Amino acid sequence: MLPIKRILFPERSRTFYGKRWLDIALRTIHLIGLLGLAGGVLFSAEQSLWLPYFISTIISGSAMVLLSLWSNANWILQNRGLVIIAKVVLLSLLPVLTGYEQYLLIIIVVMSGISSHATAKFRYYSPILGREI
Repeated sequence: MLPIKRILFPERSRTFYGKRWLDIALRTIHLIGLLGLAGGVLFSAEQSLWLPYFISTIISGSAMVLLSLWSNANWILQNRGLVIIAKVVLLSLLPVLTGYEQYLLIIIVVMSGISSHATAKFRYYSPILGREI
């Protein structure tokens, strides 16, 4: 196996003591950020009021992505990773697509709800490889 492939796709996913609690903390920060962002957007608050929540959502989400990739890059090939990439793209469009913010947020929340509670068969399926990994 090539060294880079071994690094990105280890036979056993990497972990460390406290990884679960770090993930829980990041998810909690992420949810708080999303709440502030959605509240600001849905109630037409000035961008300066919801921007810190937007930034915390992006930072905490990016940290969760990096943690998942470090653990095992298979994640990026699976539906669960692909859905998150799509959500990041939609989230990054918020400051640009003014007037469509609430629709983008609703789509992101729907995608989150479906992908988070989907079966393992769906979440771990890789459309790129055509099988579960």
